[in-house]
Amino acid sequence: MAQDDRAVLEAARAAGRLGERATLLQFSSAFCQPCRAARRVLGQVADMVPGVAQLEVDAESRPALAARLGIEGTPTVFVLDSRGRTVRRAQGVPRKADVIAALGEAVA
Repeated sequence: MAQDDRAVLEAARAAGRLGERATLLQFSSAFCQPCRAARRVLGQVADMVPGVAQLEVDAESRPALAARLGIEGTPTVFVLDSRGRTVRRAQGVPRKADVIAALGEAVA
């Protein structure tokens, strides 16, 4: 497992339990309006697909981890497979169709 994958997995585990099939991990900040929209999109997709967990990390409370992962803005979203490996990473509010496509890769 690559160094970045270990850091992402560490963040996901700190935020909660990984999904059986995949995990949607969002790095957010408290006053970020786009983070709210991203949370809503990820929640909708997680509710649609059994075995998918939605987790969130406050980037402001974990600055060293955010820096280690090169997170320059929020929201930053990671789609993880069942082992916690990063399948996709994106910054900004994701489109629902893109999240579903990334989950397709994660659960394949």
